Amino acid sequence: MNGAPGAASRAASRSISRHRLMPRGTKADADLDLLTAVERGEIVTQQMLKHELGVSVGLINALIKRAVKKGLVKVRQAPYKRYAYYLTPRGFAEKGRLVADYLEYSLTLFRESRDQYSEIFRDLRRRDKASRIVLVGGGDLAEIAVLAAVGEEIALLGIVDPGSNVQTRYGVRVGSNLAAFGDAEVAVITDLISPQATFEALRKNFPDGYVFAPEILRITPDRAELLASSQDGGEP
Repeated sequence: MNGAPGAASRAASRSISRHRLMPRGTKADADLDLLTAVERGEIVTQQMLKHELGVSVGLINALIKRAVKKGLVKVRQAPYKRYAYYLTPRGFAEKGRLVADYLEYSLTLFRESRDQYSEIFRDLRRRDKASRIVLVGGGDLAEIAVLAAVGEEIALLGIVDPGSNVQTRYGVRVGSNLAAFGDAEVAVITDLISPQATFEALRKNFPDGYVFAPEILRITPDRAELLASSQDGGEP
């Protein structure tokens, strides 16, 4: 590992606070985004909300209608065909509740994933596989896995992150592919976007028993065999 463990831990802790752990696309997530956007600006067009939230005008319209019906947002007409959207007292209270739910969810996910990565690293140490470990996947889970590795005194070989343009992250070397870590012996999955596909790809590069993933990623180890069996009409 490049850099002292303490430095890696501090860097990962700072970065985790800047990232969103909660899955996007849920109803609560959309409501929280809308209420936050309305709270931050008085005169807001639906096009401005579209830019702010990154969703269609049709969805913005539906979200606003639902928020108005629930008494969370009030609307008044403004000059130049604009509208003033503002939160009602009930809207402020609902936003606070959604923020609390989001933080609780994020902290729960953080603790569960950290504990599961810690258990993986402890298991690797018990089995004398605690050297030349690479994390595969950047983002939130990589940060959490680095913290878990520091806590278990594991020196990671690096992080495989195809989308990265940096050489180190959280005190750990970063490479765009496995070839950057030719001496890697163990892969631990930290890919939050497509963990199943990453797992299946890694099985082609590592022997059985040398690819690991936390339970939260819900990976099915024998999915390819199950799919083949179902296509053949055989019993799974």
